Amino acid sequence: MADTIARDETHRLIASDKVEGTNVYNAENEKLGSIRNVMIDKRSGQAEHAVLEFGGLFGLGSDHYPIPWDMLTYDTDKSGYIVNLTKEQVEGAPHYAAGSAPDYDDAYGRGVYSHYGLTYPLVR
Repeated sequence: MADTIARDETHRLIASDKVEGTNVYNAENEKLGSIRNVMIDKRSGQAEHAVLEFGGLFGLGSDHYPIPWDMLTYDTDKSGYIVNLTKEQVEGAPHYAAGSAPDYDDAYGRGVYSHYGLTYPLVR
């Protein structure tokens, strides 16, 4: 099919399945975890949260921590994302156990954004 993208990553774009599993580091170069998935607004198509898989051992016993997407910066040298958070800040952030995802409604989103001192985007 001539119209399909031959690669799943370009200079500016990346396929969602390549984002999942990507490592996340803090400014001190400590690995915090990896991206479990990305929550995308159905109407705008904009990424709203990256769900960080953090804690546990080899993915067992880890929890999921939604982080506002705009807090992440991709670092080509690390082939991973950088977020300006310490491990302690992540531990104190809103989270949930694997298999028990919350309703990602506006109230939950406002709580996550508020925790990080950010304003929740207006309903799109």
